Amino acid sequence: MSTVESTLNNLKQFFEKQIEQYGTNAKGVDWKDQASQYHRFDQLLKIHPDKNEPFSILDYGSGYGALVGFLNDRSFSFTYVGYDMNEKALEQGRIAFGAGNVSFSADEPNLAQADYVIGSGLFNMKLNTPEADWKTHILRTVDRMWALSAKGLAFNSLTSYSDAEKMRADLYYADPLWLFDYCKRNLSKQVALLHDYGMYDFTILVRRES
Repeated sequence: MSTVESTLNNLKQFFEKQIEQYGTNAKGVDWKDQASQYHRFDQLLKIHPDKNEPFSILDYGSGYGALVGFLNDRSFSFTYVGYDMNEKALEQGRIAFGAGNVSFSADEPNLAQADYVIGSGLFNMKLNTPEADWKTHILRTVDRMWALSAKGLAFNSLTSYSDAEKMRADLYYADPLWLFDYCKRNLSKQVALLHDYGMYDFTILVRRES
């Protein structure tokens, strides 16, 4: 088992315990609170600026599907698939949000393409994975998410511009310019970097070229 595979397995166990302890709320997926969680969703959903236009979305690393609650609260018209390796979280999502336009899956190889693919907090916890290995994992995941998107991709990451004294060794703080450059050179010319919303992370939006 590679270091990344071991880390992902440890993260799966960690988030299973989180959902068991806290349930379907922000702490259940290790966010501080719903306000900060929703603030990040506001940035990610800038990939689809017209909420009156119906769209499909794949929430990659969905947890229990908090994004569904956000989309409902903002009156978006959408079809949603949440993918996660944490079956316990998916079970809770089906109970909380299961409906005709919402489904959940742990079957990554058979995910269908959606208009937009969203990833929130996917790359934050690297534990003891060497940086080079984690960066490779990030790029592979971004490539996979891009392949699954018909119109665009949005994801976030902790930023290397965070205050040094507050950084933790088990977390990964990405260089936003590195990821922007990768997306610009390898995915699309239509890339936006959002780093102005008052948090220690950034969001990247990548749109398919028309």
